[in-house]
Amino acid sequence: MPTDIRIIHAHDFIKATPEGQLDLEKSKKLLMEIASASVPLVDYEIILDTRKAQLGMSVFDLWYLSAELSNLRKPFSGKTAILCPAERFDQAAFFALCAQNRDFKVRAFTSFEGAVEWLIANGN
Repeated sequence: MPTDIRIIHAHDFIKATPEGQLDLEKSKKLLMEIASASVPLVDYEIILDTRKAQLGMSVFDLWYLSAELSNLRKPFSGKTAILCPAERFDQAAFFALCAQNRDFKVRAFTSFEGAVEWLIANGN
């Protein structure tokens, strides 16, 4: 069975203030815009590619953005793979855990191939 995969680059929606801090409100707004644009698509999986994102996030930032997914349940109803560099795997895994606690199918990966294999596999 074919699987439709949409790749979202984190640098497209993670925004910083002029001081270099994460701008949660702008990031949240852009995440909602991405989700709104995705609503018409049905039965697809997502790769959220954070490899080129230059901004580090605190534990609170990660928790907050995962909580925002609850307001965007329909666009993120399929599987979401978080693709990250190895040095930020723990942060991506924490974000995934927070999202899983809200009944989202999210996993962190350092390998593009591993992410795609999980997305096309049956089950969670």
